[in-house]
Amino acid sequence: MITDVRFESSGLMLAGQLFTPDPSSGPSPAIVVGHQTTAVKEQSAALYARRLTERGYVALTFDAAYQGESEGEPHGLEDPFQRAEDFRAAVSYLSTLADVDAERIGVLGICGSGGYAPYAAQTDHRMKAVATVSGADVPSFFRDGDPEGWRAMVEQAGRLRGEEAAGKPATLVSAVPDEVDDSTPALVREFHEYYKTPRGRHPRSTNEWVARSADVLDQYDSYAEAGKIAPRPLLMIAGSEAATLPHSRRAVANAGETAELHTIEGAGHVDLYDRDEPVDEAVAKLTEFFGRHLAGAR
Repeated sequence: MITDVRFESSGLMLAGQLFTPDPSSGPSPAIVVGHQTTAVKEQSAALYARRLTERGYVALTFDAAYQGESEGEPHGLEDPFQRAEDFRAAVSYLSTLADVDAERIGVLGICGSGGYAPYAAQTDHRMKAVATVSGADVPSFFRDGDPEGWRAMVEQAGRLRGEEAAGKPATLVSAVPDEVDDSTPALVREFHEYYKTPRGRHPRSTNEWVARSADVLDQYDSYAEAGKIAPRPLLMIAGSEAATLPHSRRAVANAGETAELHTIEGAGHVDLYDRDEPVDEAVAKLTEFFGRHLAGAR
């Protein structure tokens, strides 16, 4: 059963969907599932939520603040600290539900949320088990690809803030081009094939973000203090061919002995968004992981 829900995060109302096993068997373990950067809850987050609910979990997806159907202006703002707060708010919401065992709540982040969920869990000990799929530290993703271009974006953020204060609309940056060719980097072609075609396109997934987000993102690091998650477990799932695999390796190295990296052979970053075989393997691993650490799920 899927129910539209609303809950508050730092004064902003977030739009969510609650996936509940049918029939309900009393208070169940629950998992918060976060969407990719520039995506919405109806895309990969919904796919994983459905699969986990089939295995006995309550699952909650939501549009991050400033994105999708959730509140927040300018729309498209990518504030990593707010994104982490959204995960905490989602856990708080779940803890109020009669069908949820508040002592057995886990989190799953996909792509950019695979950075925000572990970051939130560093200090929110209600998150008993933390997992990611194609996890990425968003500022590192942009910075590593074009250091000079990223530095320029950070430098111009103050000017853009001033323009907004003067009444101009927020400047948006397209994360995925409308057209690609053989000269387009492979990962960008992967994103295009998902977000810009019927495969994964969604009308509320604009694939744009507010350019002045750069100065806030530049202060943030998803995995630098991942060791704070311990002794709770961390699972990072990534494709062996994913451009973001080094992000998962870094997170696991920083988190220590309670962290695990599971690589899916032959898979790229975007394959784990929706491709049947890699998703099947990812869900099987997630089922084993959450089953072990959120005891009681079937």
